[in-house]
Amino acid sequence: MAWYVYILRCGDGTLYTGMTDDVPRRLAAHRAGRGAKYTRGRGPLELAYQEERPDRSAALRREAEIKKLRREEKERLILETGQAAGL
Repeated sequence: MAWYVYILRCGDGTLYTGMTDDVPRRLAAHRAGRGAKYTRGRGPLELAYQEERPDRSAALRREAEIKKLRREEKERLILETGQAAGL
């Protein structure tokens, strides 16, 4: 089963990185206030980036890598891959 790493752009301009096996369901949970504590009250939330990983372990590793990036590097990742993915 595939897992996904994603970045949300919050209404206050901050970025949130997470992982899930179902991006639409997780995004709906964030928007309903049932997602991460960080995203509550920071709407509207927009899916800015996602990438597929083969399993949960790989997604966890990639999530950790992305969280270590500086904001400029995350923005570059979003820009470079978002255009290609049509996000």
